[in-house]
Amino acid sequence: MGNLWRTQHDEQVNDVCRYRVLMSTSPLTPALQKSLYAFVADAALIFLFIFIGTRNHDTNTDTAGVLSTTAPFLIGLIVGWCALRAWKAPRTIANGVGLWLFTIVIGMLLRRFAFDDGAAGAFIVVATIFNAFTLVGWRFIAEQLSERKASRG
Repeated sequence: MGNLWRTQHDEQVNDVCRYRVLMSTSPLTPALQKSLYAFVADAALIFLFIFIGTRNHDTNTDTAGVLSTTAPFLIGLIVGWCALRAWKAPRTIANGVGLWLFTIVIGMLLRRFAFDDGAAGAFIVVATIFNAFTLVGWRFIAEQLSERKASRG
């Protein structure tokens, strides 16, 4: 038989305490969280680029098609993150420029030679411009916001 004096409030407090203990033992440090969020943002922006392109040109619109079109660019992004060790400073513009270059160069080469897809001149230009604005652009905005926040306080 349970404790007769225990109330509903006591059970809620215990649940909150258990949740806090579980969350406090998370292996994600704030720096690791920032890096993870930055990588996810980069990957999401690449998916967005491919998704828009496949919808506009009505090619590879199924899930497998979008994933196979995205794969070379994600591989380029991962290589860039590793080569630049971008997790050390994921929000810097310099890393954004490096990741943009790795993503485009490796992505286009893999697309052409490993994935046996074409790389038309117009596609290269659009991919280069879109990914420059997104991979470098969000870092520029984040840097401006952090500078503004630092100057205020």
